[in-house]
Amino acid sequence: MKHYILNNGIKIPALGFGVFLIEDKKICIESVVTAIQKGYRLIDTASVYMNEREVGEGIKVSGINREEIFVTSKLWLQDYGYEKTKKAIDKTLQRLQLDYLDMYLQHHNFTDNLGSWKAMEEVCREGKIKAIGVCNYPIHALKELLAVAEIKPVVNQVECNPVFQQKELHGFLKENDIYLESWAPLGHGNKELLSDLRLSRIADKYGKETAQIILRWHIQEGKIAIPKSTTPSRIQSNFDIWDFELTEEEMNVIRSIDTNKRMGPDPDDKEYKKRIASYVVDI
Repeated sequence: MKHYILNNGIKIPALGFGVFLIEDKKICIESVVTAIQKGYRLIDTASVYMNEREVGEGIKVSGINREEIFVTSKLWLQDYGYEKTKKAIDKTLQRLQLDYLDMYLQHHNFTDNLGSWKAMEEVCREGKIKAIGVCNYPIHALKELLAVAEIKPVVNQVECNPVFQQKELHGFLKENDIYLESWAPLGHGNKELLSDLRLSRIADKYGKETAQIILRWHIQEGKIAIPKSTTPSRIQSNFDIWDFELTEEEMNVIRSIDTNKRMGPDPDDKEYKKRIASYVVDI
């Protein structure tokens, strides 16, 4: 497993396991246990996923020491604001059955994100959170946050895959010593992407699957990737990317696939922001 050193000195695995849309309680627990036992040490959840309890249970059942696992969760929109954020963090810790989080992220650039950031900074200083960051932040929102933040975000978790590589954002993040963390690194399992002949040729050379080539590309680009699956064989194969290395020519082939077109929503889209603002999580 490759690790990166975040701007606060904390070590984070370069490859993690995501649990977005794993709603079945039993399957979620089993998937987390499988991932940890296969070698994953970064688990990424969120309050809005409504499976923090199952993630916590999976961590306990795995038999691996808590200190060896990097646990991330996220603040949902209904809990933005200084006081509500502090309460939300405590509730997340209770649901996960943990004394601390390795990383806590704001889920979107949203109303009173700066008040929430102040609360996150204070909880970080208290030791209940080891690192703080953001998700789905465009450059303009990052600039606004960096102008007032006393603790710099360590990551920005955003949509990123070979057809939407976020090159401008990645460059800005590198300039500011912030890691890009890719959600949907395999493009939501897009069949057209996974069957792309350019990727297939590279996969054939190494005796790998195209998904493994894509994940390896993320790592060699200096990004953190958090693929998700509930299939044990797929959880395993997504992890098996450490026994080969792409050449610079192959990296450039994958870079050329970029269309700069999202598969997911634009976080700056007003209708999208209006829609998610009305989504209240009953947890």
